[in-house]
Amino acid sequence: MKKISLLTLGAALIAVPVLAAPGAGPKADADANGVLTRAEAQAGATQMFAKLDANGDGKLDQADRTARHAAMQAKRFEALDANKDGSISKAEWDQHGADRAAKRAERGQKHAEAGEPSQRGGHRMGGRHGPRGGHHGMRGGMMMKADTNGDKAISQAEFQTAALARFDAADANKDGQVTAAERQAQRTERKAKRDEWRAKRAAPATPAN
Repeated sequence: MKKISLLTLGAALIAVPVLAAPGAGPKADADANGVLTRAEAQAGATQMFAKLDANGDGKLDQADRTARHAAMQAKRFEALDANKDGSISKAEWDQHGADRAAKRAERGQKHAEAGEPSQRGGHRMGGRHGPRGGHHGMRGGMMMKADTNGDKAISQAEFQTAALARFDAADANKDGQVTAAERQAQRTERKAKRDEWRAKRAAPATPAN
């Protein structure tokens, strides 16, 4: 079977070292002291694996991806079907569009008041869609490394091993815990790599002699 979405799994693994951030993902920071220990990171990875393992068979593969996609589709349909009659009318569809437009306008207003650049248009395309290929490559490579036995599925042990490798990479001074400063340093490093990738992608090709 094909491996579950590399983007989904890669994002999950990348999130593990920063679970101590207030309000971020599962509450891995058990003592809420703002510092993530290796034991807490392992527990967080266990929780995340259980969430991704939709059919509970102890591995992450295409079956889990299909189940999660179906669940998301059902949730979207339920949100659109305002009167719960099992169908989506034009009025419900139009209302959904109006609600989304209102939320976008509200976000835009908040960004403007905060003096932040708009998240729409070129910034969003360049900032999110533009580097997507690079992110897929990074996360895809990460997940291929996680699949150590090459069976095209990620076991819980493989998932935890990869997650803890991420933790160890963030634990700069190797004291068994990841602090806010170390999380920030990791984010800065990832941003630098993304910027480097974008610069290379944007650079004009050198003509062959």
